[in-house]
Amino acid sequence: MIRTAILAVTLLVLGLRASAQDVPGIELCTRETRMDRRTGCLQSNIEYLQKLIVANAADAQRKLNAAASEISALKAALANLQANVDKLQAASKPDTAAKPSSK
Repeated sequence: MIRTAILAVTLLVLGLRASAQDVPGIELCTRETRMDRRTGCLQSNIEYLQKLIVANAADAQRKLNAAASEISALKAALANLQANVDKLQAASKPDTAAKPSSK
């Protein structure tokens, strides 16, 4: 019972401490009455959005690079399969020519 109470108090304290941290994101700057605080709030929003844009651009570039490498691998596999099909077709042509003459 005592262990459970200590655990509950510890989790409660950690939860309160975590909720007090400043979470980056878009803030509502229209509630600020002082211009210097409003300007700071807007600049914070701009910095957050710029970081978000850079992160999204990097993620999109990584996805594009992965897709391009996968496309290259698939093209190589397709070329290999096409070469195999061509070889099989070339090998089967003399056999089909030999069959009608055997009749």
